[in-house]
Amino acid sequence: MSDNLPGTAGNSKIIIGTRGSDLALWQANFVKGELAKLGLDSELKIIKTQGDKIINLSFDKLEGKGFFTKELEDELLGGTIDLAVHSHKDLPTNGPPGLIIAAVSEREDPSELLIILKDCVDIQQKLVVKFGGMVGTSSNRRKAQLLAVRPDLEVEELRGNVPTRIQKLRDEDYDAIMIAKAGVHRLGIDLSEFYVEDLDPIEFIPAPAQGVLAIQIRENDKELFERLQPLNHKDVAEQIGIERKVLNLFDGGCHMPLGCYCRKDGNQYQVWTSKANEGDEFPDRLFLQSKTINGLAERIVSKFDPDRRFPKNIFITRELPESSYLRIALEKHGIEIEGRSLIKTYPSINKLDSYILRNVDWVFFSSKNAIEYFFRLEPHLPKKAKFGVLGRGSEDALRYVGKTAAFNGEEEGIDTKDIAKEFAKIANGTRVLFPSAKGSLRTIQKALSADTKIVELTVYETVPEEDVTQSYADVLIFTSPSNVESYFVNNLLEPDQQVICIGKSTGMKFDEMGVKYFLPYSPDEVGLSEAVFALDFIDRRESSH
Repeated sequence: MSDNLPGTAGNSKIIIGTRGSDLALWQANFVKGELAKLGLDSELKIIKTQGDKIINLSFDKLEGKGFFTKELEDELLGGTIDLAVHSHKDLPTNGPPGLIIAAVSEREDPSELLIILKDCVDIQQKLVVKFGGMVGTSSNRRKAQLLAVRPDLEVEELRGNVPTRIQKLRDEDYDAIMIAKAGVHRLGIDLSEFYVEDLDPIEFIPAPAQGVLAIQIRENDKELFERLQPLNHKDVAEQIGIERKVLNLFDGGCHMPLGCYCRKDGNQYQVWTSKANEGDEFPDRLFLQSKTINGLAERIVSKFDPDRRFPKNIFITRELPESSYLRIALEKHGIEIEGRSLIKTYPSINKLDSYILRNVDWVFFSSKNAIEYFFRLEPHLPKKAKFGVLGRGSEDALRYVGKTAAFNGEEEGIDTKDIAKEFAKIANGTRVLFPSAKGSLRTIQKALSADTKIVELTVYETVPEEDVTQSYADVLIFTSPSNVESYFVNNLLEPDQQVICIGKSTGMKFDEMGVKYFLPYSPDEVGLSEAVFALDFIDRRESSH
């Protein structure tokens, strides 16, 4: 670069270095357009990287190690280009001396897409891929998380740029493929010929900095740095800084299946992390939130220390089958499980009057039991009827009866009142049926407007078990308010026992008792495993001596 800033009148253009794939060129042209808005003229220089030439290694062994960036950085250091545009997730966490990231873009949606051939869809399966289906992905991170929830699937290597990978699916080399949503959106690819599952980043945790572009320049180009600051999104840089610090502390750049996603909700930084050692290994997951980023990455990494203490045993107020996600996640660390329900459920009605279902627009479920007992009645709903659920657990139960949720409250946050407000935005003024338990709190109903026709339908009731015995487990997990009531008729908490609750209404029972508890972000088995992993645990039997 000359002493004067390139792109200004009378001087040479800024030279942008980029890879030659469709997506890389879109990214570079996007930056070129943003520079033009600042009055800076530029042109592209296409540079082939080692990662573009290697076709026999998975992307996990390439991403974050410089295979897609080194040649661009060499030309930047050599002065043949003035800036380089990268997918931020491709960059090593420790860049070469003399280069800096001058700006980062806004974050494109970091979700994953599971793109499925329509004749390979089974709506009753989680993620809707048929049983035993073949899924293509080049990422061990995706493979580990995918097999954790669908161990029946066959995962095969998938290479090539985004259009090439989609063409391989079109050619039926796979039943489904998993790729980043950002690339598909940026290239404007039409996926209408496929069935597409949009996987939220708190469900399938993305790679650190996924969906973000990095603009890299020479450290001594002070004037160019200043001119680029209008393109720098400091909030994004702060959040992906946490993700990339976690990657760095794990000695990132190796091919470990690591996902990390940070977002800011009000004054809280919320971070989801998933880590395994290999793609075939069941991953550990963690959710932490903090009002400060200071020390946050270190806290996250400390939870994955192989020498950390875990609870010896856990009690949960439901039975866990051998295939249970939570059971597998806990037994991986030698945690014993005592699972037993403290309540019995009974149907409240045995026959459904057809007039109740007439002209129903929405059916909203607050629990898996409500779904089970409602569909036992073999309801004949109008074709227009849509389904709403509180969270992933209910969504999975709905899938099991062959239905899909048009509204999942988990995407709106942990507080049921917030979920109710979001549901009201789409359901106000319609006719909404609420199959529920006798004595339910009616939180969703209370948020709906006066012109909404609310149809209450009690489909089951709960009765406490008699003579519930004490549990001396280190952690007690309560899955409903009724289970809390049943347990504490004759029992008390032991010193240093920790409590986890599913749902605000369950937690309210402990608020009434003045007992501290932990609330998972997701009210399902994945969320419970994250909550257990987040506990700071001291062996209370040792501490008592």
